Amino acid sequence: MKKATFAGGCFWCSEADFKDKKGVIDVFSGFTGGKKKNPTYDEVCSETTGHVEAIEVTYDPLLVSYDELLEIYWRHIDPTDPDGQFADRGLQYRAVIFYHDDEQKRKAKASKEKLDKSGRFEKPIVTMIKPASQFYRAEDYHRDYYRKNPLRYKMYRLGSGREKFIKEMW
Repeated sequence: MKKATFAGGCFWCSEADFKDKKGVIDVFSGFTGGKKKNPTYDEVCSETTGHVEAIEVTYDPLLVSYDELLEIYWRHIDPTDPDGQFADRGLQYRAVIFYHDDEQKRKAKASKEKLDKSGRFEKPIVTMIKPASQFYRAEDYHRDYYRKNPLRYKMYRLGSGREKFIKEMW
């Protein structure tokens, strides 16, 4: 099994985007990229920890490739927004690919460059690519939010502008 870590705004949405993909073993919502050890959701939202909301994906590389995971990631974020994602604003909602090894780093950079050159977006791709650091799982009430609270989740996802953007751009 391998790990992939992505930050793409609200981790509820990111978790749902990956959870049912064949070859994905598990997805955890959490925080990474900052300095504070064991941050809470409230601390991360205060923008004092340096962490972003992220997901940690455990996957079987024989069933799903890292390239396929990158494709899912790019199709569910606005890679041109440096200040958050959709209705979620702030440093904790920035889009970041956290690589776990040199191969992931190379593939992440190549996929970003390919997307930037594709002409799909008028603005440049600003999604960051950084080395993975300690991942802290979010509080249990965040896990599988989209399944535990399907109506609220759908309303949030629609209201945030994420669904509209995805339909328009892809």
